Amino acid sequence: MEIVIRKDAQAVAKQAADIIEKYAREGAVLGLATGSSPIATYQELIRRHREEGLSFKDCSVFMLDEYVGLEPTHEQSYARTIRREFADHVDIEDSRVYSPAGVSEDPLQAARDYERKLAAHHVGIQLLGIGTNGHIGFNEPTSSLNSLTRLKTLHPQTIKDNARFFDTAEEVPTHVLTQGLASIRRAGHLLLVATGEGKAEAIRQTVEGPLSGMCPASCLQLHPHATILIDEDAASKLTFTEYYRYADDHKPENQDY
Repeated sequence: MEIVIRKDAQAVAKQAADIIEKYAREGAVLGLATGSSPIATYQELIRRHREEGLSFKDCSVFMLDEYVGLEPTHEQSYARTIRREFADHVDIEDSRVYSPAGVSEDPLQAARDYERKLAAHHVGIQLLGIGTNGHIGFNEPTSSLNSLTRLKTLHPQTIKDNARFFDTAEEVPTHVLTQGLASIRRAGHLLLVATGEGKAEAIRQTVEGPLSGMCPASCLQLHPHATILIDEDAASKLTFTEYYRYADDHKPENQDY
């Protein structure tokens, strides 16, 4: 893994946008996430589209997950969220934005169908956030490191974390369809962004803790091209920050993130 520490959330968003822009210019398949972590990155990409002409017209998008039981038009469905926060503001064709079918009569089959569709495409870069308990996508602690897209029951902590997007915690769905940890690792490049002290312990476990299903994000240790992009607060519990900064400062000019 490559650990990249930036001063603050704004600098993290700019660096993340720099990385994603390279893939967008190649017309790559983009794996995108929702939640609070990537919002500033999306805002920077939208700015570049509007002010600098960055185009996404040749890109496709695959979402990480979807709530079970929410219609795609529901304001808190991830199909709607990614359009509201990003896709509707750039030139991606709506038909090329894919997400799991959260309102399928058979969610188990919907998970299998999405896994097949995902496997038929090569995701160039997968943008990830991280939960306070180390989840990525909706792969909660104890998830199999070799898991595929499937139906999952949300951890109570995740429901609590996501309640801020709903009127009450009781309105948060208890089940989701999510890409598995093995599904996520098929992407060519994994880019995990995190900011704030609240994510510091999860980042410590991801980067310097053991490889374990108890911290699902630790599976990034297995990937040949994983970038952990964090601000100073999110890096505050790491032990080897001096080395990470040294490696970043001495990165060869011809080596991309």
